[in-house]
Amino acid sequence: MTKLLNLIVLPMGKILSFLYSFIGNYGVTLILLTLIVKLVTFPLYKSQMLNTLKMAELQPKMKDIQARFGHDKALLGAKMQELYKEEKYNPAGGCLPMLIQMPIIFGLFSLLRDPLSYISDQQLIFAVHEPFLWIADLSHPDKWILPILAGVATFISFSLSQQAQMGTGQANPASGMKVMKYIFPVAIVLIGRSFPAGLAIYWFFGQFIQIFISIHLNSVRKKMNQQKEKSKRMKKAAVN
Repeated sequence: MTKLLNLIVLPMGKILSFLYSFIGNYGVTLILLTLIVKLVTFPLYKSQMLNTLKMAELQPKMKDIQARFGHDKALLGAKMQELYKEEKYNPAGGCLPMLIQMPIIFGLFSLLRDPLSYISDQQLIFAVHEPFLWIADLSHPDKWILPILAGVATFISFSLSQQAQMGTGQANPASGMKVMKYIFPVAIVLIGRSFPAGLAIYWFFGQFIQIFISIHLNSVRKKMNQQKEKSKRMKKAAVN
């Protein structure tokens, strides 16, 4: 596990050192690194959303197949595979983007929690102790402001994600997910008060950018749904 983590963290450490060599400010470097990571992973977020929309679109057909062939698991599975092939839908497509993102998230968490364990650049070793805005030392925790900002940004981002889920035609989020919308931001505040301020900067700006990504993807989803409804109305009018 440690070797696998190093394969992810060490290159990120080199990227961090490279960015700092041009910028010369550790706080700004962290913000730029966060922006780069979000830009790189944006296609994954979009792919995940499109996969979810496709899944919602196939729900009526899937329920029909389950009603007709639910008594025979082998036949049910075969019919589902036929549907997926016909509709060019990959049921694993929604999981793959998350599986790719998770190592990146864990890698960044490890790097920014303990940068000196992964960075040999002498210049950057001193940089992690730099002040930034009101923070005297980025290697020490910021007790309130950054953690609260990170918690608020997480709450808004989580809320937008739930709106996107409801907008795909899926059932409303389970009560457990609704509770998580409140518990997770509180946990982020507590974690932010315990770990280096550099990590809190990454999380806050990451969630801040994610808010705009979610707004954009929700807008794309709404336009796609409107286009589908328009196509349905046109087909119905043509039949009549």
